[in-house]
Amino acid sequence: MRTNQEYKGMALAALKGNWAPFVVATIIMMAFIYVIMGPYTVVYQASLGMNSLSIAPIFAWTAIAMYLLGLPLLAMPLVLGYGYASNRLVAEGDNRAVGNLFRDGFGSWGRKVWGMFLMTLFTTLWSLLLIIPGCIKYYAYALTPYILIDNPELSANQAINLSIKMMKGHKLDLFILHLSFIGWFFLSIFTLGIGLLWLMPYMMAAQAAFYQDVKKEYNQYIIHN
Repeated sequence: MRTNQEYKGMALAALKGNWAPFVVATIIMMAFIYVIMGPYTVVYQASLGMNSLSIAPIFAWTAIAMYLLGLPLLAMPLVLGYGYASNRLVAEGDNRAVGNLFRDGFGSWGRKVWGMFLMTLFTTLWSLLLIIPGCIKYYAYALTPYILIDNPELSANQAINLSIKMMKGHKLDLFILHLSFIGWFFLSIFTLGIGLLWLMPYMMAAQAAFYQDVKKEYNQYIIHN
């Protein structure tokens, strides 16, 4: 396995000359998520008395429906497609970020929705016990989105189980890789979130490089055992 600096270097090398399509893909993904979650956030804040807006019942129920249906059916596949677009860039040099965002996110849509839903559900259930078990399971399941695309013959449950196997001994490695971006995250906050348009592609490309190493290591283990 490489060091965090090496993964970051690989990410920057892959993104050199390719920032524009990935910034556009980031904007599209974030816009979709905002449209889905924005109305629900307004309703939620009103229910807590955090704003003084008068919310019409039809708006409230529409916002809740958009959230409950849009999050798993639209937002999760987009997040999956966004992550794999970065993987295609790192592994293949494919910079068609926007096309891959939708192609990889919505191809075999039902299976991917189910896989992402189960991944989120299992993580949430573990988090209800304690935060630390939830975090451990989040990192155990972290490769599921990549596996769902790389292995179309696997069911959603099989993809999750394969992620658990591949991440054995590497959960802390990925956590530390994520933690290494915290300074950039705070700098992005100071830019009113605009910096996230560049930070997200950077992080996802580094994570894709990490995935490629873990996959190679796991495949070698299978071959020799």
